[in-house]
Amino acid sequence: MARPYRSVLYIPAANARAMDKARGLPADAIIFDLEDAVAPDQKVAARDALRQALAQDYGPRARIVRINALATEWGRADAVACADLPVDGVLIPKVDGPEDLDAVAELLPDAPLWAMMETPLGMLNAGAIAAHPRLSGMVMGTNDLAKEIGSRFRADRLPMMAGLGLCLLAARAHGRVIVDGVFNAFKDEDGLRAECEQGRDMGFDGKTLIHPAQLAVANAAFAPTEPEIDLARRQIEAFEQAQAAGRGVAVVDGRIVENLHVETARRTIDRAEAIAAMAE
Repeated sequence: MARPYRSVLYIPAANARAMDKARGLPADAIIFDLEDAVAPDQKVAARDALRQALAQDYGPRARIVRINALATEWGRADAVACADLPVDGVLIPKVDGPEDLDAVAELLPDAPLWAMMETPLGMLNAGAIAAHPRLSGMVMGTNDLAKEIGSRFRADRLPMMAGLGLCLLAARAHGRVIVDGVFNAFKDEDGLRAECEQGRDMGFDGKTLIHPAQLAVANAAFAPTEPEIDLARRQIEAFEQAQAAGRGVAVVDGRIVENLHVETARRTIDRAEAIAAMAE
């Protein structure tokens, strides 16, 4: 049963109170951020605070640490520290190509690696990045990508579509988790819902979030609905009955159901069960 990543919440590693509060939040995953969310004079202290925080129980939530780039004065120490921490992944910023993953992999022999996809080179090299044997997931960095390509904000995210699509295709081609970028206006619930639904319909596993108030919307948007679960069960049942009768297709609600539809239905059921297990 695959772990869900509907909601992936950024938490500054310098904020001990926020990290403690996150243990009770309904997030599927937490990104403990040592990079953008931490001021330069707090970098070392944040690393120590993170170690203390991760000594606590975070339940079923995935624990991912975003380190500083190796080119910075903090990156190497961040990576080395993660080798001794109970983490489910180490997120590398501004990955341009697989060589950026190689450099961190040398310092971390065991931890799964995640790639921030936020540069033009990263978009163009998405396939090679996703193919890296140590990679577990990809995180879209849409704010940095917008800055790099000089695009303007649009609610439909049209300037982002090429990059989003390239990364999504790469992730799916190599069986990686991929989560959408953040929605900055955390008080705009309708805007967040629309962007979550857009990402869900494109095929993303979930969305990165900047505020706990965004969790409920993301969790709902990226979870199968009861009608979808019911349809999936009926499709599976009808197809199995058709096969038992020697037929290769079934009909449910006036629509043909073939093997490919059953695969999608089974993924829907598996996703619903994984989400239910998170709440236990």
